[in-house]
This record gives sequence, structure tokens and C-alpha cells, in this order.
Amino acid sequence: MSSDAVILEAPDRGETVDATARAFAEAFGYEPDGVWSAPGRVNIIGEHVDYQDGLCLPMAISHRCFVAAARTPTDLVRVRSAQSDVVFEGQAGDLAPDAVEGWPAYVTGVLWALRPFISGAVQQGVDIYLDGHVPLGSGLSSSASVECASAEALESLLSLGTTPLDRVRACIAAENDFVGASTGGLDQSASVLAREGRALLLDCRDFSTTPVAWDLAGQGLALLITDTRAEHSHAGGEYADRRRDSERAAEILGVGTLRDIDPAGLDEALGRIDDEVVRRRARHVITEIQRVRDFDALLERGSVREGVAQLGALLNASHDSLRDDYEVTVPALDVAVDAARAAGAHGSRMTGGGFGGSTIALVEADSAQDVAQAIADAFAREGLGSPAFFLALPEDGSGQDR
Repeated sequence: MSSDAVILEAPDRGETVDATARAFAEAFGYEPDGVWSAPGRVNIIGEHVDYQDGLCLPMAISHRCFVAAARTPTDLVRVRSAQSDVVFEGQAGDLAPDAVEGWPAYVTGVLWALRPFISGAVQQGVDIYLDGHVPLGSGLSSSASVECASAEALESLLSLGTTPLDRVRACIAAENDFVGASTGGLDQSASVLAREGRALLLDCRDFSTTPVAWDLAGQGLALLITDTRAEHSHAGGEYADRRRDSERAAEILGVGTLRDIDPAGLDEALGRIDDEVVRRRARHVITEIQRVRDFDALLERGSVREGVAQLGALLNASHDSLRDDYEVTVPALDVAVDAARAAGAHGSRMTGGGFGGSTIALVEADSAQDVAQAIADAFAREGLGSPAFFLALPEDGSGQDR
């Protein structure tokens, strides 16, 4: 048997803001101009469809990245982190793709991507201290929380006049073009645009968003996150391979993206794809987009409680498609999902890019501990180590804390 499962809480936000400001002062010798933060996210449903103009339903979580920063009368950029001994110092004008290594690229890449909003005469010198509390490698988008907190700080410090959508696009460019990780934009959109008490229906075709009622706590329900602690990396080739497969499917079908395929004509469309692997990738994307539509329609018609059985079934179908057609799960993800379902969860699925990371389970609030224990026990039986557990509450997106 495993040890007792512990559901972890996010650190106190006010205390963390104060601690990050103090750490900045210790690192740079003076007080910061402010502290900004951005949350990690959990995607409720709609996985691996953002880069095919699909629909997703993410929410921000309580775990955030905090950035204390100050503008300087130079063009020198200095970046430090509580989580790493790696430091960065360089001239703003020298920032370019592949010029910065490691985690500092996620910060400096945002400054690089925001250049169109910076007057040529404006000095871009900044000192930045980062303290991240989104679990690394969990599939909860620690990288986007870093980018989006940095974007909020730079917007304020350099008086850029950007819109929230401008900042979303800059953060996407930072990750795709500066860091070289192939992501579709769901993470950054959720981290900037999410609202407390709501999920966010995100249309990845135009990045339009619609708040969706997602009152779990008020209905005796909870969303249990299990961080499998299996290594997770978006920069790896597997994610890029899946993206290329879906793009190949769209090319074969003669559409801009798979969003353009009517699910009613799914069988006919798939019949035109000879490559069996590409066909399965297309089936996942097309059916997953429809699952998001169905999930949203259920929430529009009534409360989460009223539709909980159907919502859970959609979560289950999403995971099964990701496991069988998109092939992005790993044993730890499947064990967590299977154990949650067996322990009475209404539905469970992997969340994030896959190949490690986290799962979610829609559970009765008073059974969350029992479901977590069942997952921990299953991990112990399979020799998978100890997972970590969180309860997700919908939080606000990025902003200034001080």
C-alpha cells in the first residue's frame, strides 16, 4: 500500500508576493517597481486541437508564477529565479531566437516578441526575479505562466499599451519562435484571459473567448488534479510529430485546418486518408472538437450537477481518444485515469500535451480524498512512485499584484 495521499494547496498569494519582492531586493540590491503574476492552467476538455483552430475549455488554477521587476535606465536585461541557479544578463538588442539557453528564454523571448510595441528610442533595460509555483513538468503550463507574468510586467514597466490579446500572441511567439517549442496557444490564452469562477470557452481560430459557468464548489463537486510526476516536455519531438500529422491530414482533406471538417461527414473524410496513423490523428482532432461543443452545450442547458453523468462520459471519451488515436498518454497517465474511474469519479482524462504530466477527475467533493488515495495506491502497485494531488478552483488570469 502507498502512504496517505495528500492534496496540496497553493501557497498563500499575498505572502508569496511579499517573498518575491524581498528576493528581488536581495538579488539586485534595490526594491522592485512591482510584482505581477500569472496562473497555470488545466484544460477541462479540448486537447491537441488548438493548433487546428479547434475549441478548448481551459481554466486557470491557483498555482501561479510571480515576477518582481523594475525598469532600469539601460538596455541591460538581467533575469534571476528562485527555482534555478542559472542567471541571464545581456543587452536587449541582442535578443534573438537561439541566443538564450534554458529557462531564461521564456522570459527574454517575451521581451523580444513585444518589440513591435516598443519605440525605437525607449531603453529596454529591466531586472526580473521570478518565483514559479506551477509544478514543473506537470502539464499544467508552467512555461506559459512564466511568459504571461513576464508580459504583464513588461507591459507595465515599458508602458507598451498592449491589449490582453496582444500579450497572448506575444507569449505564443516567444514559445514557438524564440524558445522553439511547438505549442498552439491554449496555455497562454487561459493564463491571460481566464476569470475567477469560470471556465473559458476558447475558439483557437480567432482567440475569442466566452466565460462558461463552472461552479463546482457550489454544487458539491470538485476537479481533482493528479500530477503523475512523469517527465513532461513540450519541446520534445513527439508533440511536433503529432502537430505535423494533423497538418498532413488537413492537407489531404483539402481544408485549412481540421476544424473545417463537419463531424457528420467524419467517416467519409477519414476514408480519404490512406495513412492509418494520420487517419487516427485526424479522427481524434475532429471528434475532440465536437466533444467540446457537446460539453459546452450541456453547461448552457443546465448546471454541472444536472449534466454530470454526460460531462463525465465526455471526459472519458476524450482520454480514450488521446490514448488510442493520438497516442500521447503514458502508463502513469492511464493508471491514474483508470484508478479514478474505478474509485467512482464521474469522468477522468489526461490534461495537457501528454507524454507525462497530469490527469483530472470530476469527483464528488466529499470523495476527492478517497479518489486521490485510490490513485496513490494504484501507483504503488505499479511501482510508479508517488503522485501529487491538487484541487482546481477557477482563478483569474494574469495581472499586477503590487
